[in-house]
Amino acid sequence: MKLIEAVPNISEAKDTENLQRIVGDLRANLGGAKLLHVDSNPDANRTVLTLAGAPEQVLRACFVLFGLCQKYIDMRFHEGAHPRLGAVDVCPLVPLQQMTLEETATYADGLARLVARELNIPVYLYGANAKTEKRKNLAFLRKGEYEMLPTKLTLLPPDYGPTEFNAQVAASGASVIGARNFLIAFNISLNTKDVTVAKEIAVKLREKNGGLPGVKAIGWYMPGYQCAQVSCNLTDFHKSNLPDVFEACTKEAAARGVQVTGSEIIGLVPQEALLQAGKFYAPNESNNTTLVNAAIKNLLLNKIHPFKTNERILEDLLN
Repeated sequence: MKLIEAVPNISEAKDTENLQRIVGDLRANLGGAKLLHVDSNPDANRTVLTLAGAPEQVLRACFVLFGLCQKYIDMRFHEGAHPRLGAVDVCPLVPLQQMTLEETATYADGLARLVARELNIPVYLYGANAKTEKRKNLAFLRKGEYEMLPTKLTLLPPDYGPTEFNAQVAASGASVIGARNFLIAFNISLNTKDVTVAKEIAVKLREKNGGLPGVKAIGWYMPGYQCAQVSCNLTDFHKSNLPDVFEACTKEAAARGVQVTGSEIIGLVPQEALLQAGKFYAPNESNNTTLVNAAIKNLLLNKIHPFKTNERILEDLLN
């Protein structure tokens, strides 16, 4: 059976009633797709949803979500720590089973066209769908964020949808859609409120600054945690895995007189990534459960929130 995953990031988390309305309406209209996980952060004012199923089912569910976010989220009043362009900021599609990245990109293009045509939302293509090398990079498309969208629509026109910043676009913002391989969103907390320290560490970790391959990182302050964090995206955990990032961050933090106090994975994680980490910290172990537990312990994944494997490992939720 062909399976893909969608990981739409929506710009709502502070208004829990509104978020429950969106998620509740989505659950009632999944049409065969599965909603595997909802990960919400009020400080970032962002919620990451994970959907999976047959490609056509996932596309229909994503389109429903775009409509709900257009209805319930007004970007003119949005504030949050995470960079964003619109109500559905980004919607990546990921091949899971019997699907190539190229096939998944075809579905991503279909979703982008549908959202632009039916909802009149500007859509930028990224990842495997990008028309130019620069547009592959989400950070490039999102530069200036929502506040620069009136200028961006002219200077960097979307691939599909309106190029005029009218009242409807002002409310919905723009969205970014594309196919990519699996990404792990991994945040590491520091025992400091000084966001400058987190930003300095992020610079050291980023691939583009000569850091770790396949790693993107920013530093921010999370009021809810009362600490600064280094927020990382591992775009290929086979190139740089969770221990690579965690240990490098720990080293950079120590060089600045601070400590790592915990970490969190946003959304779901493949079992393979946790087994990699377990083998790093417990090289003589072979039992999968023992290895996963070693990963959780040494990466401090239980320090911020309880890490429940039956709710966080992708394969467990797909079965």
